Amino acid sequence: MKFRAGSSGDLTGRIRGATTTGTFTIVATDGTDWGVAVASRALAVGAMVPAVESQIGAIATQAQVNVAWKAEGLALLRRGEPARAVVDALVKSDAAPGNRQLAVLDGQGQVAAYTGPACRDWAGHIEGEGFVAAGNILAGEGVLAALAESFRSSQGELARRLVEALQAGDMAGGDSRGKQSAAVVVARFKGGIEGLDDRLLDLRVDDHPQPVPELLRLVELGVAAYRQGFADPPQD
Repeated sequence: MKFRAGSSGDLTGRIRGATTTGTFTIVATDGTDWGVAVASRALAVGAMVPAVESQIGAIATQAQVNVAWKAEGLALLRRGEPARAVVDALVKSDAAPGNRQLAVLDGQGQVAAYTGPACRDWAGHIEGEGFVAAGNILAGEGVLAALAESFRSSQGELARRLVEALQAGDMAGGDSRGKQSAAVVVARFKGGIEGLDDRLLDLRVDDHPQPVPELLRLVELGVAAYRQGFADPPQD
């Protein structure tokens, strides 16, 4: 396990056009599915943070978000680069990495993370077996501890485990600024409709007073749907 806290430095807005997301996130695999779940006091966090590809890996970019890291990171993972090498390469390539946070999971289940020293308190990450939890602008270090413990002790569908872990982090204080959005993305080889892509679940709560409980409700519906083979195809 690795645990690192950032400083209390607030560099919000020092990079023109930058978007800062105070988030708590888990990136994980069970060997069949790869996924990311995230919650934040920011609008539509699911549009910014996660990137997932089955058997290749998963990425979460947050704090002062570098959205280019998603495509660049997946490209490195497709070439077979391990999680740690991907993190090192992305951080090295960035002009201002001190404000950023990154979590990477590769196709072998290896994880690595980076919490920039200028991320706003409380910030840090935990690397575990097949998962990494990361967060910034949190109520305290107990948020990630609760998230990690929930995931370690759970069984069953990865999508449910991810969002239940988010719920544990939420109950431990979550984002210190409040609540607004949450999302989960889970990929499985040929897991999409008719096996035509890998998108098993891609669910977002973009603006809600209780986004994590609402996301868990949607996950229950989503798990039921893919167990039933999703909807029947439309008939002409």
